[in-house]
Amino acid sequence: MVFDSAISLGDTQASVRDDSIGPYSYEKFIEAARRFHGSPAPGLILGGYMMEEARRHLPEGTVFDAISETSWCLPDAIQLLTVCSTGNGWLRVLNLGVYALSLYDKYTGEGVRIRVDPEKLKEWPETESWFFKKKSKREQDSVKLHTEIRAAGASICSIEAVRIKPETMIKRSKGGITTCPICGDAYPGSFGSICRSCQGEGPYSSRSGRVKPLTAPVPDGLKVIPVDEIEGRFAVHDMSRIVPGETKEPEFRKDHGFTAHDICRLQLIGKNHIYVDEGDIPEGEWVHENEAARTFGRIMAGDGVRVKGEPREGKVTLVAEHDGVLVSNLEMMNRFNLVPDVIVAARKSGSLVRKGARIAGTRAVPLYLSRENFSRAVAELNGDHLFRILPLQKRKVGILITGDEVFNGLIDDKFESVISAKVKALGCDVVRSVIRPDNRDEIRDAAVSLMEEGCDLLITTAGMSVDPDDVTRHGLEDAGVSDIIYGVPVLPGTMLLLAKAGDVRVIGVPACALFFKTTSLDLVLPGVIAGLEITRKDLSLFADGGYCMECKVCTFPKCPFGK
Repeated sequence: MVFDSAISLGDTQASVRDDSIGPYSYEKFIEAARRFHGSPAPGLILGGYMMEEARRHLPEGTVFDAISETSWCLPDAIQLLTVCSTGNGWLRVLNLGVYALSLYDKYTGEGVRIRVDPEKLKEWPETESWFFKKKSKREQDSVKLHTEIRAAGASICSIEAVRIKPETMIKRSKGGITTCPICGDAYPGSFGSICRSCQGEGPYSSRSGRVKPLTAPVPDGLKVIPVDEIEGRFAVHDMSRIVPGETKEPEFRKDHGFTAHDICRLQLIGKNHIYVDEGDIPEGEWVHENEAARTFGRIMAGDGVRVKGEPREGKVTLVAEHDGVLVSNLEMMNRFNLVPDVIVAARKSGSLVRKGARIAGTRAVPLYLSRENFSRAVAELNGDHLFRILPLQKRKVGILITGDEVFNGLIDDKFESVISAKVKALGCDVVRSVIRPDNRDEIRDAAVSLMEEGCDLLITTAGMSVDPDDVTRHGLEDAGVSDIIYGVPVLPGTMLLLAKAGDVRVIGVPACALFFKTTSLDLVLPGVIAGLEITRKDLSLFADGGYCMECKVCTFPKCPFGK
C-alpha cells in the first residue's frame, strides 16, 4: 500500500458538506458521545470528523490499528467509531500532547496521520480560541464553538502518509503472571521484580492489606544461642570487628570453629548471641549470603571485569581487568535493585577506571536469601552481563587550533600543551597540531588534511562560541563532519561539540578549557577514546552534577563534577 506524501482534503472543504460522522447523523453522534464520554465535548466531536477523514484515505478493506497522540477526548472518538480500543490493544495512546491520530495497516504499518493544523484554525476564531485555550470554559461561546466545528469538520486538519516503526507494531503481551513478594498482588512479570505499585507508581498514599512481612524472614533451622554456649559450634557468617577510623575486618570468618577462648572476643565486638546452623534449614528454600553474592558477581562481570576473590562479609567486589571506561546496563541495575533483599552499587557508568580499580559491589541483604527472591534477582540479570570495561583505544589525534589572535602571533598558543597532555595521559599519540585563523575555508582544509593523514580523533579548539568570528563549526561541516551534537549542560564547557566524519571522531573544545583545569571535555574524552557512542540523552544526564565547584585545589575525578 503506497500513499502520496501529501493528501488532499478537498472533499471536506466542499461548499456543501455532509456533517454526519461515520454511521451517525450529527445529532445521533451527539447522543452517542454523551452516553460514551459523559458529554458531547468539542474535542470528541472534532475527533469524530478526524477519525472518519483518516479512514476515508485508507484503501477499502484495510484491517487497521490506531494511534492517538493525546489522551484527551481523541481516544474516545476512535473507540466510539471503530473496533480499536485500549482494552484489545488495537488502539495505542502515546501521549505526545498533539491532537493527532493515525490509522495504519496492522500488517504493513502503512497508513495515514491526521492532525489539527494551527494555520487552518485561523478561519474559525471560536475554535481557534478553544483549541489554544485563549478563553476559560466560562468565557467560551459553546453554541458558536459547536457550530464552527460542525461546519468545519476535518477541513481544519492536515493529513499525511506515514509508516509506523516496526517496534511500535509489536503486539503487547502480559507475559507470565507472577506474585509481588512485597504486597502479594498478582501482576505481569515483565513489569519487574516487584509490582509497579511497590515501585512507587501506585496512586495510594497507604494500604492496610500488606500480606507479607517487610523484614526478611529467618530460616526455621537457624538457632540463636548465647555466646557462653558456642564451644564446638561453627560460625554461619563473617563477624566483623570495627575500630572507628582504623579498620573494619572480619574477626571471625564463616565456618570458624568456636572454642571457649572465643567467648571474650565475641563479647568485645558486641556479640552476646550468635546464629548457629543445627543442620535442619529446609534444603532448597534458602540461599546463604555468600552463595548469593558469588552467583550475582559471576553473572554481572562482563568483558574486562572480574570478581575479586571470595565473598567477604556476604559481599563480593568487582574490579577492572584493564584500563578503560566502565559501561553499565542501568536499566538492568535498576530492575535488580528492585528485588527485595539484594543490592548492587557501582561507580558511575562512563567513568574512566584503571586496571585493578574497584568498580562495583553486590550482596544479599539478609544472612539467608529466600529462594524466591534469589531466583527473581538472577532472572532480572537475564543471564547477561551488567558491567563491562571498554578498553581505551590508541587513537591517532590531530589537533586543530583556531583563532586569528593565535595564528597571527598576537598571543602564544597554550591549547596544544593542554590537549596533548590530556590525550597522552589516555594512551593516545598526537599526529600533528596545526593553527588556523578564523577562516571557514582554512579550517575546512586543515580538518580534511588531518583526517587524510590518518587521524581518527580530531580535536578542534576555540571558535565554538556565538561571535561572528566563531566559524569552527561551519568549517567542520564543510569538511564532511556530520551527526553534530553541539552544547552540553555542563559548566564550564557548555559549548562542546561532538561529531563524526566517517570513522573519525570529532570533539570541538570551547575556549574555556584554557582557563579551567576541568571542563566538559574531561567528562567525554575517555568515552570517545574508548569508542563509546555518546548521545544527546547521555549528555543531558551530565546536568545533575555538571556544575563545577571550581575548587582552589582540583581533585578531579575524585569529586562530584559530572557525577
